[in-house]
Amino acid sequence: MEFSAARAQFPVLERFAYLNAGTFGPLARSTAEALERHRRRELEEGRSGAGYWEGLMEARDRLRAQIGELLGVAPGTVALTGSTTDGCNVVVGGLGLGPDDEVVTTDVEHPGLLGPLHASGARVKAARVKERPAAEALDAILAEVTPSTRLLALSHVAWSTGNVLPVVELKDETGLPVLVDGAQSVGAIPVDATPFDYYTVSGQKWLCGPEGTGALYVADPEGLRVAAPTSFGFVHDDDPSLRPKPGAARFDTSWVGPGQAAGLAAALAAAPDWRFERALEQASRARERLAERVEVVTATGQATLIAFRVGGDTREIAARLFADGVVVRDIPGSGWLRASVGWWTSDEDVERLVAAL
Repeated sequence: MEFSAARAQFPVLERFAYLNAGTFGPLARSTAEALERHRRRELEEGRSGAGYWEGLMEARDRLRAQIGELLGVAPGTVALTGSTTDGCNVVVGGLGLGPDDEVVTTDVEHPGLLGPLHASGARVKAARVKERPAAEALDAILAEVTPSTRLLALSHVAWSTGNVLPVVELKDETGLPVLVDGAQSVGAIPVDATPFDYYTVSGQKWLCGPEGTGALYVADPEGLRVAAPTSFGFVHDDDPSLRPKPGAARFDTSWVGPGQAAGLAAALAAAPDWRFERALEQASRARERLAERVEVVTATGQATLIAFRVGGDTREIAARLFADGVVVRDIPGSGWLRASVGWWTSDEDVERLVAAL
């Protein structure tokens, strides 16, 4: 599929330079149509009966397989969740962390990861990488690791700075369990989750799926306790012991209805094969053009998020840009704006952003 045809799937791009997939990705027509078909069916035929339930379970299994293919992992190691935070809660709760345990993270993490870490009761140490060059992040994080460290928990791509964190190198250097927040990586850059113990997925961001969708990769499902059981995670039979489902399905956290599953499946199918290469090329171009006008925070050669410093109230500036047809977001408390550059981003979108600044 050529770029013009692929981009035409997203009606919002006819009106806006949409540069905020780091919060919510644009919706394709096929995604919205899949959601609407299931809403209409439920309206007219109800939400009951053997056929409805069988369709629901089949849709979940297909989605599990699609996400597994995206991450390069087996479908049986994929749990369906409602968000990356759900996935973080599953892992942190399942590990049973306590006051004698130490978790190492960074100072550029999203509350969706930090919340579960701090609620665990473990000692949380945050390596200071925000103000460091991206190349120094590995040493800064390793310096926080001690014999008491039980888990490394950090983003693949930092939501604030846009820099890629050394998740692979950390696993190689320490051999410790690694929980990766993949909210800003999956769908934006190529991801191979196999080196990691746990990897979370957000459906509504770079995958351009419906809200309330996500996933969690668990390398060894048998080795993680089910701390927050749901009805989806167990085999439904007459056994009162409640046998957990095989594989990572035991960690399914929420109701991902057939409409949501079909919507995310449609979004995954709509993504062209060349998406990652083009997204990185456009992000590099956007960074170069922004650097001509403003101070860019994100290092060169990173991913698809670009943070940049502007003078004045960033919330007001983001609102003004929106009124001008350019959608970005502000990073609270930083003085930065953030542009999310997707494979759908055109040269004209980049120029609209630069001109609006």
